[in-house]
Amino acid sequence: MLPEKTIITSETSNSSPLNPPSLRIICHVCNKQFSQYTCPRCNFRYCSLPCYKSHSVQCTESFMRENVVDELRQVRSDDQTKTKMLEILKRFHSEEEEDDGGIDSITDDEGSSLTLPEEICQKILAGDEVNLDDLSLEERKGFQRALASGELSKMIEPWDPWWLLPSARTISLGTKGTQLVQCVEEDDQEASEIPRGPDTPLTSLSKLSSTNPSPLLPLHLVDIVYSYCFTLRIYNGDWESDTLGSATMVLTVSSVLGQSAQPETIKEVFSFCLEQTCSSAYKNLCGGLKFGLNLVDDVIHLLSLGTAALVCLLCDLQRLIHGAIQEVKSSGRDLKKKLKLADKKVFFMMCWVNEQTPEVWQALESSVRAEKNSIVELNDYRGRPDVKEKGPIRKGGCVVIEEIE
Repeated sequence: MLPEKTIITSETSNSSPLNPPSLRIICHVCNKQFSQYTCPRCNFRYCSLPCYKSHSVQCTESFMRENVVDELRQVRSDDQTKTKMLEILKRFHSEEEEDDGGIDSITDDEGSSLTLPEEICQKILAGDEVNLDDLSLEERKGFQRALASGELSKMIEPWDPWWLLPSARTISLGTKGTQLVQCVEEDDQEASEIPRGPDTPLTSLSKLSSTNPSPLLPLHLVDIVYSYCFTLRIYNGDWESDTLGSATMVLTVSSVLGQSAQPETIKEVFSFCLEQTCSSAYKNLCGGLKFGLNLVDDVIHLLSLGTAALVCLLCDLQRLIHGAIQEVKSSGRDLKKKLKLADKKVFFMMCWVNEQTPEVWQALESSVRAEKNSIVELNDYRGRPDVKEKGPIRKGGCVVIEEIE
């Protein structure tokens, strides 16, 4: 962490040993304004939203770097791991020999290729601990450039979302949401990847609230499901590797959980979610609008799976939030309060989902699909050449579109 810069305010004229001048910390991003906020993950001090977004990218890159190092530390020297690592190293060196100048080759400041030292390769194959201090300055720069360019991400096996597995269509829950069938075979890997349902029966909505549920709940569910899919895809399915970071990401992408918003239309839901997806904070992690539209497809698919899959999703999200609450430090009271409120909303949503009929999901799926089509059409229209020169469009002798001078 950067050393904190402090400045004495203008109240120094009244200062004395019994009344010391007040000290304020300067923003670590712009170094101009006083910092008023602290990042809950890295305790980075910042003054405003632009500075937070700028810091957010740095924080994310730091998290990715830590994850890569942690993965290297956990490598064990079994035959399968050795074979896989040797294949990676062979591919790495063969790409260097091609010297095509693209992002597949790691070069130093003078353009010469860098390779992993023999002793580092031996450490990896032996399962010993490896850290950045083992690398020279040039090798460290090459590693960081490979991390930033996405080259190292190619070494990570892509995660198959559990909702796309065939077994997701066979999830079976009781009337109270509890699991009817427990996986007892350890070899049944696909079944074990499906999040388990609630461990205890869900509460009836009539006991949770004396008023009728809001008609906006289906829209809020879409918002929550999108944020869950976004987070799991960014974390490659392993939210447990950084529970607090995952929960913070959910709150950022979901207006319902993060801002206590109440969107009234599908368009409003996706406007916020896609805006966050395409923001500078996440543009280095995902593919912008294309990635966002793929997430909309995830939402559509999950709605097609029905009540059981949605309950399991919300139950998994609740476990994520519970884990984050336990990790929040005493200095993060505001974040802890937000997480506890989100936990209540997710539980209420889970109880509501459990009592819905298949017709609700069919109607909601159709609405989401229609909104996605309109987004795609609008995006395609923006990419077309200007049609003003073609003059007004007529249909049946009537002017449909006419320019107004």
